[in-house]
Amino acid sequence: MVTRFQRYRQIADVLVKYGFGILVEEVIPGAERLRIFRKPPEEKRSVYERIRLAIEELGPTYIKFGQIMSTRRELLPPELIEELQRLQDRVAPVPFEDIRPVIMKYCKNLDECFVIIEEEPVAAASLSQVHRAVTKDGRIVALKVQRPGIVDLIETDLLILQSLVTRVESMFPDLRVYNLQGMVEEFSAQIRRELDFTQDGMNAERLKRNMQDVPCVKIPGIYWNLSGPCLLAMDYVEGVRIDDVEAIRSLGLFPEEVADIGFSAYVKQIFSDGFFHGDPHPGNLLVTDQGEIAFLDYGIVGVLRPERRRVFVDLLLAMTRTDVAGVVTALGKIDVHISPADLDAVKDDLYLVLLDYQEMKLERVNFAVAIRGLTDTLRRYHIRVPSTLMLMMKVIVMVMDIGTRLDPSFNFDQRIRPYLLEIAAQQRLSPDNVTDAVRSIVDAAEGLLAIPGNVNETLKTLSEGTVTLELENRDLNDIVGVIDRTSDKILMGVVVGAIVVGSSLVLRIADLPLPGYVSVLATAGYVFAVLVGFYAVYNVLRHSRGLRR
Repeated sequence: MVTRFQRYRQIADVLVKYGFGILVEEVIPGAERLRIFRKPPEEKRSVYERIRLAIEELGPTYIKFGQIMSTRRELLPPELIEELQRLQDRVAPVPFEDIRPVIMKYCKNLDECFVIIEEEPVAAASLSQVHRAVTKDGRIVALKVQRPGIVDLIETDLLILQSLVTRVESMFPDLRVYNLQGMVEEFSAQIRRELDFTQDGMNAERLKRNMQDVPCVKIPGIYWNLSGPCLLAMDYVEGVRIDDVEAIRSLGLFPEEVADIGFSAYVKQIFSDGFFHGDPHPGNLLVTDQGEIAFLDYGIVGVLRPERRRVFVDLLLAMTRTDVAGVVTALGKIDVHISPADLDAVKDDLYLVLLDYQEMKLERVNFAVAIRGLTDTLRRYHIRVPSTLMLMMKVIVMVMDIGTRLDPSFNFDQRIRPYLLEIAAQQRLSPDNVTDAVRSIVDAAEGLLAIPGNVNETLKTLSEGTVTLELENRDLNDIVGVIDRTSDKILMGVVVGAIVVGSSLVLRIADLPLPGYVSVLATAGYVFAVLVGFYAVYNVLRHSRGLRR
């Protein structure tokens, strides 16, 4: 088992080897005790290429972290994203004698479980390797076996990674906007799930159920009696990589049809099921001689709740329509917060991105241009995005890339819009939406019906004199003053009204034999009322202007 200090030393050696000695001195605690000296990289490579090579040499934890970070286009420069997408998760296999004890944890007697297990693996990765075997009942299976000691190494690396990120954020406060600690925590949960092959098998079975009615899609079956947290037994699938156009043609298949099958399968997974295969690189998608696409490796999956799926459908529809307001509204519904100070600039940049895409569509430019433009804009304004959205976008871009390799005329925009419109219509009329609408109507009706009862209760409380008002002393004098002024105005209004009514009555009976001075007094009352009225209007207008100031 590698100790934490030894692992620090290994990490420091690799970083220095690729020209990151300054970083070692800054962020690795006790670097001087590790006897690390800065030296330039041996070859003239770009900084992003050296980052990728260093990650590959650091091992499985950092390779997986780099692969996940390759989806975060809103955070990292495009050049670094391209390098991270090239990360190779292929390593030298572990000797079968070291693998045998892992298999025997779940199959105590190999001779009772298998006719044969091929000692030479058919594939080897940093977390596991795959051996082909034949069971006693004649089934050909693939055994995905976890590498011995890998869990301890990854747990040590996760502690180091968390420590390094904490140190980086304390030394460079500007980087806190990227929430590096949150990303490391999310990654830690993800890689621990990948180390549990039971979860891997459950993902495969869920995907198999969802795809059972989709023609030409194959998900291997899982053999639970031979499986456990460190071993997964599944149907062995033979086929060619989905990006090998010539091999597909040699099987008598049409690559264009394969592109349609894969596209339809992913649209259903993402927008209808809300559970999708999250790592569609060509090595995980095989084409069988029957024309089926087989999905392999279920460690990374995306999960979208129904309300998120509705928003993502609206987002993509808005992008295909050059609807900037629709894009911003959809982003807001998935908790993407855009600063009010940046909102106009973000809208302008998004409009240019979508406008460029619309103008270039005539040249069959891939929809990936619009997605990359969107993520570049988000990165430019340091806007954080949910990881599910970025995983979905990564999958869409990878599916588009495979589609165009298989069919150069593949037009994502034309193919996705009918699906999105149909899915949007189905979602609006779905039982969940109808239930939500009925629930809202019922809640509103209950609120309306409760109003009379609430009013009666309030009036009853007032009539019983049980209402208590709590007033702060500092506000009491102001309130009393307002009440006094209001009372004076009401009294003045009543007096003026009475004078007007009285004067009107006097003048109305002016034909009766009354003393002359009575008519004079009535006329004077009218004049007084008019003057008081003008004064009251003037006072109100002056008070209103004072409030506005």
